[in-house]
Amino acid sequence: MLDRETFTTVSANEIAGLHDSLIRDWHREAAGHWRGKHANPDMGWFAAVALQHRANFELWHIEDEARAPGATDAELADVKRRVDHTNQRRNDLAEELDRALLAWLEPRGLPNLAAPLNSESPGLMIDRLSILALKIYHTREEAERADAPHGHAARNLERLAILEEQRADLAGCLDALWRETLTGTRRFKLYRQLKMYNDPSLNPAIYRDAAGTGQAGE
Repeated sequence: MLDRETFTTVSANEIAGLHDSLIRDWHREAAGHWRGKHANPDMGWFAAVALQHRANFELWHIEDEARAPGATDAELADVKRRVDHTNQRRNDLAEELDRALLAWLEPRGLPNLAAPLNSESPGLMIDRLSILALKIYHTREEAERADAPHGHAARNLERLAILEEQRADLAGCLDALWRETLTGTRRFKLYRQLKMYNDPSLNPAIYRDAAGTGQAGE
């Protein structure tokens, strides 16, 4: 996934800039060519980051559908299934980011297994940056709403300042983790999310229903 000749660093500012740019583009157009696709070994780093971000973008807007006041029970059930599927894709793509980084580090003898372990991996931090980018975009949108009631803009500008600070803090942590990983003074590892709800063999609501259906047909 990472071109060993051209890839040199994980830059949180570049990732945040990509997140912001894609959110603006995706809001201007219909669901783009990213939808439903997965990263593969031949993709570049920023393409993989964009795929993971797209999953969060879709998840944000699917969840909004569930909050529509007139949503029917059937619509809510459909939204729930789409949320589960998209959230699984989101987590899978975050793991793929970590796999790509670890594959790039391995021939360089990194991460240093004797170094202290970071509690969060770069992929999980990039996932959090993606969500913060969505919060920032929509909070700024609310702050600029022309038809909003009195005080709405001020409240959202306060929230926007907090979100911007949180993103700057997290970006600094990501840059520090990558820098320390390269110097061998800190390490990270792949943390599998191991979601159970989409696996028919692990979710009782699915396998018990399947067993009951099978018995009923006998």
